[in-house]
Amino acid sequence: MSVEMKQKRINVAMKRHKADLVIKNANIVNVFTKEIIKGDIAICKDQIVGIGDYNGDIEIDAKGRFVCPGLIDSHVHIESSMVTPGEFAKAVIPHGTTTIIADPHEIANVCGINGINFMLNEAKNLPINIYFMMPSCVPSTPFENNGADLTAELMALHLSNDRILGLGEVMDYPSVVKADELILKKIDLFDEKTIDGHSPNLKGKELNAYRAAGIMTDHECSTIDEALERLRLGMYVQIREGSGAKNLEELVSGLVKYKFNLDRCIFCTDDKHLDDIKKNGHISYNVKKAIKLGVNPIDAICMATINAANCYKLKRLGAIAPGYSADILILDSLEDFIVHKVLYRGNLVYDNEKIIANISTQIYDKNVFNTVRIQSVKAEDLKIRLKTDRVPVISLIANELTTKKKIEKVNLVNGEFIQDENFSKVAVIERHKATGNIGLGIVENFGIKGGAIASTVAHDSHNLIVIGDNDRDMLIAVEELKKVNGGYTVVSNGVVKGTLELPIAGIISDKSSEYVMNTLHKMLQEAKKLNINENIDPFITLSFIALPVIPEIRITDQGLFDVTKFQFIKYNE
Repeated sequence: MSVEMKQKRINVAMKRHKADLVIKNANIVNVFTKEIIKGDIAICKDQIVGIGDYNGDIEIDAKGRFVCPGLIDSHVHIESSMVTPGEFAKAVIPHGTTTIIADPHEIANVCGINGINFMLNEAKNLPINIYFMMPSCVPSTPFENNGADLTAELMALHLSNDRILGLGEVMDYPSVVKADELILKKIDLFDEKTIDGHSPNLKGKELNAYRAAGIMTDHECSTIDEALERLRLGMYVQIREGSGAKNLEELVSGLVKYKFNLDRCIFCTDDKHLDDIKKNGHISYNVKKAIKLGVNPIDAICMATINAANCYKLKRLGAIAPGYSADILILDSLEDFIVHKVLYRGNLVYDNEKIIANISTQIYDKNVFNTVRIQSVKAEDLKIRLKTDRVPVISLIANELTTKKKIEKVNLVNGEFIQDENFSKVAVIERHKATGNIGLGIVENFGIKGGAIASTVAHDSHNLIVIGDNDRDMLIAVEELKKVNGGYTVVSNGVVKGTLELPIAGIISDKSSEYVMNTLHKMLQEAKKLNINENIDPFITLSFIALPVIPEIRITDQGLFDVTKFQFIKYNE
């Protein structure tokens, strides 16, 4: 900021000059003293310069409405919405989100630095703050094949980028606890910035070691005991409410019951689909749900604003006060958190249920297309031959990303596993380098009957994953995704019932959010016809079956994987 600009702001604050914009007659949520202050908000250019009695060239009469800072999503994978940053911005701005801290490890696992550059470029010049964390685990583990490798040396080239706030979720917690040099080199690079965590079930001395390495946050807490242990170690707990994992009720209920301090509690969505955002809201949903569970409305707003800003050292975000960015929400209701207007850097971007900002979503970077490369897959490649009918299976849990490892009796015909109403077949096919790798597994509680679904969205390496109750439909699904260069597809009785094309890295659409939502809605209807377990989202659940860092059992292109032991499982040993 120049001396001249400082002079302008001081002169407006002193009422020597009119403000560019004043929000009049506001009930201001003060996140520092946690009280409501009546007054006007004076804005010069993109910054708040005064609270009190002001006049401006332009004035907005809040008419006694509540005014609070714009909301911050502290951890989100934009790619999981399957749209570009611009389309994602269109979806979340109406719900009051003005800042996103995104971890682009999904696209980085496919395209490496090219993927990160794509996200950085697409996030420019939007009426929303989009910051990024440098993905720490690309690949997430050595137990799968992905499309790229992000080394500490490559990361160092981006350290000076002020839109990269730190190191993304450190999922390889076993390597941290073992003091592995490769992961510690990455952590060491970001010692002066924020380092995100990902440590489900980690506790005791292992959690102490994880924290001692410099890791500051965790979004994987699913119990109040896990959250409390992290809070006691000075970590920030990111309370997650997404489309797949919904931990807010469990955590917030515990925090309220035991009257814990909330200053190091922040909100995130992690992975949230567009239809859920449209229906329920974004971080606004976290705020509303927390209030209903007994959190004071001002505390809930602090969790969505200043707490997150403090965690990520965003010194001009998260508050309505002089010196802070004019990212402001005008609310029709505080408790119900109904968003009336949204301002971004002093400009009105949402008003009267309409986005009024111009959001360009033109895609220029073509380095992230044409990423589905697989060898031909034959029926023989999908056969699971077993010596016994009692084998390890991936048992799904309703509304959870975690799974259970079970030993169950399955259907065998001449030594070959045959799918039935209880057990489905899943295959993960390497799709980055056409290695021919195929991992095969058996899944309980998916419930698919009369077809198959497939996806190239398969966290975090994003190989092609397909599940079904018959091999013919599974093969047709694989060929369909190969033809369209990635996406989701539903197949039944030998016929493709619907496909959502995701040609950007095989995980993002190049079309509008409306197209993605409408197509996905139709495909979910088709999936329901296949008798899939109504307590799981078929596509989200499928995409996480391949993630070998969430307990207890997963499947990668290299085979069935025991996450608790960090080793592969052989069926016939």
